[in-house]
Amino acid sequence: MSAGRLRTVAMRVAQAIPVVIGVVVVSFVLTRALPGDPAAYFAGDAADEQSIAQVREALGLDKPLPQQFLIYVGDLLRGDLGQSISTGQPVLDDLARRLPASLELTLSALLLSCAIAVPLGVMAATRPGSLTDHICRVVVTAGVSLPTFFTGILLVYVFYYLLGLAPPPLGRLDFIYLEPERVTGFYLIDAALAGDWETWRGALRQLVLPAVTLALFTMAPIARMTRAAMLSALSSDYIRTARAAGLTRGKILYGYALRNALLPVVTTLGMVFSFTLGANVLVEKVFAWPGIGSYAVEALVASDYAAVQGFVLAMAMLFVALNLIIDISYSVIDPRIGFGGR
Repeated sequence: MSAGRLRTVAMRVAQAIPVVIGVVVVSFVLTRALPGDPAAYFAGDAADEQSIAQVREALGLDKPLPQQFLIYVGDLLRGDLGQSISTGQPVLDDLARRLPASLELTLSALLLSCAIAVPLGVMAATRPGSLTDHICRVVVTAGVSLPTFFTGILLVYVFYYLLGLAPPPLGRLDFIYLEPERVTGFYLIDAALAGDWETWRGALRQLVLPAVTLALFTMAPIARMTRAAMLSALSSDYIRTARAAGLTRGKILYGYALRNALLPVVTTLGMVFSFTLGANVLVEKVFAWPGIGSYAVEALVASDYAAVQGFVLAMAMLFVALNLIIDISYSVIDPRIGFGGR
């Protein structure tokens, strides 16, 4: 990467620092506003007031809020996200174990939805009013209308209970397999790196139904944006000029129209990824998937301050990285935009 691009990346990262600081402050304040007492939850139902007070003192919750915040920021600067009272483990370890599960599920679903939605949107735009266009409309409507938990339960009922084609929805790997040696946290990648193709196939079978469930939901905005962007591109002056110059249909469609239509599609894809990663908790619950979404919900129920704050901070860092990747993608798709602006 050139020195200019490195400076631009450094500038974008610097611009994200105030956002991260704001997220730290807001997450700290909002978690303290949660109903419930984490000290009472940790002490147990049979604990008396004295025991609860001792737990509260051990957790540092007896100190004033400004002092708690300063302690929290000091721990963050040392790379310590605190300890979860729900799991009894450091929050950083919980996130490192659960985040790859959510990323593997979300990325697989997005790859599947893009492989279907983008060609479907292109075909619908090139044949308005055709059967393909109507299919695209049905897919978009169904994807938006059907709740993910309903789709997941329906797929489990059909493919596991009725047909017996899918494995039981019991997490990332059936109990007959051993977890692959951890390298990336992605079971498919780790099993492939270890050359354990039996475990790889087992992990893939467990991944299919939850990924399809999420893909059916994410296909809707991607297909809709692809269709709209392609219709706009195909009606542009440069496309009419290309047709008048006698260029082939494939060159016009894929070399010019689709390349220009990809910019809003990439933006939509980034938004869908951000939303899906934080909102796939229902799919994780249906398939007992040990991801970060279910971890956050369990932490909220228990008023687990450290876990909730760690989750919010991890999401903020991911979104900052995602926005940087989208900026880089813009300059790759259309060099006229340049890396320094949109």
